[in-house]
Amino acid sequence: MYPVYLDYAATTPVDPQVIAVMTQYLGLDGTFGNAASRSHRFGQEAGAAVEKARNQVAQLINADPSEIVWTSGATESVNLAIKGVAHAYAHRGKHIVTSSLEHKAVLASCDKLARDGFKITYISPKQDGLISPELVKEAMRDDTILVSLIHVNNEVGTITDVNAISEITRARGIPLHVDAAQSVARLSLDTRSVKADLISLSGHKMYGPKGVGALYVRRCWPRVQIEPQIHGGGQEQGIRSGTLATHQLVGMGEAAQLICERRNRDVEAIAELDRRLLDGLADIEHTFINGNSANRVSGIVNIGFACVESESLMMSLKDVAISSGSACTSSRVEPSHVLRSLGLPEDLASCSVRFSLGRFTTEEEVDFAVSCVRNSVDALRQLSRQWRALRRSDHATNPYPRVRPAVMT
Repeated sequence: MYPVYLDYAATTPVDPQVIAVMTQYLGLDGTFGNAASRSHRFGQEAGAAVEKARNQVAQLINADPSEIVWTSGATESVNLAIKGVAHAYAHRGKHIVTSSLEHKAVLASCDKLARDGFKITYISPKQDGLISPELVKEAMRDDTILVSLIHVNNEVGTITDVNAISEITRARGIPLHVDAAQSVARLSLDTRSVKADLISLSGHKMYGPKGVGALYVRRCWPRVQIEPQIHGGGQEQGIRSGTLATHQLVGMGEAAQLICERRNRDVEAIAELDRRLLDGLADIEHTFINGNSANRVSGIVNIGFACVESESLMMSLKDVAISSGSACTSSRVEPSHVLRSLGLPEDLASCSVRFSLGRFTTEEEVDFAVSCVRNSVDALRQLSRQWRALRRSDHATNPYPRVRPAVMT
């Protein structure tokens, strides 16, 4: 059973059924042709496989297959959505609305546009990590050409009400981009009810392979315009050029189909494990949850242990994989920008770690992780002068709210 993997928000293991399908599109005895080579059987078979996968991903978000553009991952999808719309609509204005809670792919894309003369408004969330429709409405201006928001935050698991926000942006005629990399395996996202114009997806966050993603680009009225960011052979309706990686696309397609078939079952099982994890940690003194416990997805929870440095805790957990924030920035030893955006002081942000559960997590793994965390927190606190000072303090009120059981979402 060991080591235990509780970092599903960083990446998910590829489902065995997905692996089985992908291997059929690699070698000489499989379908290895170039999907753009329509003049012979090898290319035609690859093209048919690509279109089947496109249909599977479209079904996941109830979109038309023609609205799915293949990319190399959510980072490229985000860049294509934000920069592509910004350049296509620059004649209307140069103002973009996003939030300080976004993934680095969004923040870096906006930073690049800011250097190119665009104006960016970063919405500051409430202390619980929520971006309300009212905050979005207040941030929009007459020259706003794009709103880009994450659906499920990758560090604290909070859920953005993209449905309500999309009503506001649609009424103003402003394109809405939703970063759904973390959400589609956990929440339903229907393009017929959520009026998003662009949606970024990632293969490796939904039990598919790394190196593949998709961008939903709305085709029906009002049709969103997007300027290509990669130029070449004109694949993907001219929006994203490059030879398609058939084996990765069929892998993402199969992963999408599995989510359609078993998402409710996965969510229910993960919710039970989420409660088991929090119940196991609930009586540790001076422990707190970051974000909004009542409005987050089960399976992503960010917990702080006062006087325990997150890096020290992770190093001590040799047989349990957790993280201190986004995998894209974990090489930097600094407090998470998401936690700092919530107003968390640096000392508390540096004491926080993320647990993320998934399809293959078991009760035994959760119990083992709880035991290891409890032992490590206790051992590290015994070495901490801050902890001894805190224990000696005469504060009548515990300044750190305890962990509470998760609320099902």
